[in-house]
Parts: sequence; C-alpha cells; structure tokens
Amino acid sequence: MSHSNHHSSGERQPLLHNIIPTHIHPDGESGRSGFHLKHFLNVAWRSGSNAAKYVNLLWPLVPVAIILHYATPGLPLTIFALSYIGMIPVANLLGFAGQEFARKMPKVSGILIETAFGSIVEIILFIILIAKHKSAHGSSEHGNLIPVIQAAILGSILTNLLLCLGGCFFVGGLRQQTQRFHASISEVGTGLLSVAGFGLLIPSAYYSALKGSTVPVAIGHHVFTEAKLQYNTLKISQVTSILLMIAFAIFIWYNARSQHSIFDEVLEQDEHHDLDRESDLAKPKFTFTECAVALVLALVLVTLLAVFLVERIEDVVESGVPDQFLGLILLPFVEKAAEHLTAVDEAWDGQINFALFHCIGPSIQTALFNAPLVVIVGWILGKDMDLNFEIFMIVLLVMSIFVVGNFLRDGESNYLEGALLLIVYTIIAVASWYYPNPDVAASNGSELLQAIRHPEL
Repeated sequence: MSHSNHHSSGERQPLLHNIIPTHIHPDGESGRSGFHLKHFLNVAWRSGSNAAKYVNLLWPLVPVAIILHYATPGLPLTIFALSYIGMIPVANLLGFAGQEFARKMPKVSGILIETAFGSIVEIILFIILIAKHKSAHGSSEHGNLIPVIQAAILGSILTNLLLCLGGCFFVGGLRQQTQRFHASISEVGTGLLSVAGFGLLIPSAYYSALKGSTVPVAIGHHVFTEAKLQYNTLKISQVTSILLMIAFAIFIWYNARSQHSIFDEVLEQDEHHDLDRESDLAKPKFTFTECAVALVLALVLVTLLAVFLVERIEDVVESGVPDQFLGLILLPFVEKAAEHLTAVDEAWDGQINFALFHCIGPSIQTALFNAPLVVIVGWILGKDMDLNFEIFMIVLLVMSIFVVGNFLRDGESNYLEGALLLIVYTIIAVASWYYPNPDVAASNGSELLQAIRHPEL
C-alpha cells in the first residue's frame, strides 16, 4: 500500500480505533498474563534505563519517611528531605509503568499516554499545594503557597527545556558528534510552547500595564482600585486557563489523528536508530495487570509523600530556603528526575526525536493543562489562584523559550549546545536562591514598604 493510501485510510478510521489498539504492539508484548510477584519485582528493578535502575536503590527511604512522619513529627526538615528523595524512585516507578503501558499502544498515542503518566506527580503536587494554601499575603511561612505554585509551574517548564534538553544534547553529543532531529517535532513543539508562553503571560502583562493606574480606594467616578485590578486579573487567568485547556485538547486530538502521519514515521525511524534496540526488546516486560498494580502503588505512595512535602514547606522556608528556589528548582527537579533520566538515556542511545518528545511534551502539558488545571481547582475551592507571575519569572520563561527555539531551528544538536543550556539553568538556580520571598519584594504588586522596613533582607 502506498504511503498516501495508507495515510488516507488512517484518516477515515475513527479516533478511538487509533488510541485503543486491537492488538498489543510487539515492543510491549510480555508473553505472559496476570500478576507474578517475582517477575514484577525483576521488571520494576530493571526500569527504563541503567541510570533509572540505580534510582531504585533509594526505595528504602520511602518507608523510613512514612514511619518518621508519624513517629517523630518534631523532625520536619528530616522528614522533608527523606520524602523529597523518596519521591524519586516512586516517580520512576510511575513513569516506567506508564512507559510499559504506552509500549503496548501505537507509537504516537503511546508517547502521549507516557507523557500523561509522567505528569501525574506534578498534577498531584500542584493540587495538594492549592488545597493547603491558606493566606493571600506573605510567604509560604504564613500559609501563602500561591507564589510556590506559580514558581513550580514555570520551574517545571524551565527544567524540561533547559536541564532535560541540555542533558540530552550534551550526553547525546558525547557519543555522536552531531544528532539530527526531525523538523516537524521541533517546529510543532516550539510553536506550541510560544502559544502556551503567550497565554500564561497575558494576565501578568495586564496586571503590570495597569498597576500604575489604580487608586487605593474608589474616588468619585474613578473606581479602578487595586482590588478591582486583582479581581480582573483573576478572572482573566480563569478564562485563559479554560482556553489553554481547550488548546491542549486540540493538541491531543491532532496527535491522536496523526497515527499514520509524519510523527509516527519519525518515531519508528528513531526506534531503528536505537543503539540498544536489541537489548531493550529482549528485556522482560510488565503484563497489563502488573502495569495497573505498579501505577496504583506508585500513585498512592507519591500522593502520600507529596502531602508530607507540602506540610513541611513552612519549616523549610523558615530554615532559609527561598520560596522561588523551592518552586523553580527543588520541586520540579524531584518530580521530573526519573523522566529526565529516561530522556537522557534515549539521547545517549541515538533516539534524539524520542528525547525531544520527552522534553518538550511535558513542557507543553504543564503550560496548556497542568497550570490551567490548578487555577480551575483553586476556583472550585474558592482560592484565588491566578497566573499573575513575577516579572523575574516572566523574563526567565520568555528568554528560555527564545534560546531553546534558536537551538532547535537548525534541526541538529551537539554537546556545546547542551552545555550552554545547562549553564543557563545553573545561572537561573543561583538567581532564584538570592531572590527575596513575596513578603519582602514582588515586582508585580507587593508593597515596597515591606522592603524598606526590612532592609537586612
């Protein structure tokens, strides 16, 4: 059958037929059925890559963190540290089980499913943070978790675009001098990121543009007060969130319908370029039942550890860790660690298009779905979560999308580009460590009097 006929027949197929296969993809066939504990532990230990496999050595910290949480609540920093590190192997199991499940599916829908499972940790963390949010003023020490959530949203995107992509370019470039990736993946990815960045920044731009036009209280016909501006910004954020989620649904629909499109061909070619393909196919695999068990187990544990983390944020900030560093660097790093190891392993194996999907895909999902979702959840819970980001973070996001877009434009990568992205990420980490908490200075609206009263900060 010619490619054009093949493509057109795929277009005539109903959507669900493209997403739910009539047979398991050969790459995901386990040759078994049901649940077997020995096989389950063996497959779980091997994980998706050698790097991810050694993350499993951290599993003993998970029960220790749970025990200490209930036995010694007077050690908040210890519990935070153990829960933080313990989330890495749990997130790895969740991501790997999602990967095993995705391998049983057609290529494009499989990648989308894998990305979705990889983002579940982030969604759980965001929802727990907004649920625990108490005060609209001050820093997280005072129960104001909105700045931490906002920083975590942008931190997740930056971690994927700079740390993960930089790691992929650097490690892949060490093994192969230049790695070429398909223009369709980079163009669609950077295009969507630009739209997502634009959507996320509109509320901040609106607030900043009108901040100087407000009055403290309504005077005569002048009723544009600070409270009115904040209310308008919140409403713009909520409507923008709904529209961004619609954009994400269209993105999913577009990819699901492209079963026989260029995306599928590119990923198929990438698999054949895999330098470790034979050993990967020979690895034992989860059955559907084992995938379900692993996913449920990982979801329960990751939710538990996320709750422990959020409950200790106040103590961590009091110990001297800034809100911006916590949100931009610490939280995204732990929730994405295992997923990033998988992407870097793919780049090392020569599968740069898969690696790009795993770096850009989660960024798109965070911007178009996860961030809007937490705004909607806050709306439902009666908590004023908006998309009014700090000017500092806006600049970081815009410049990161610009830099990454430039590196992707030529369709090839090398270790120099990877090293530069990693250095940019390190600079951001250093800057966020020295950025003051929201109760001291916030370029989008905190009182400057706070900074004057506390010059030592």
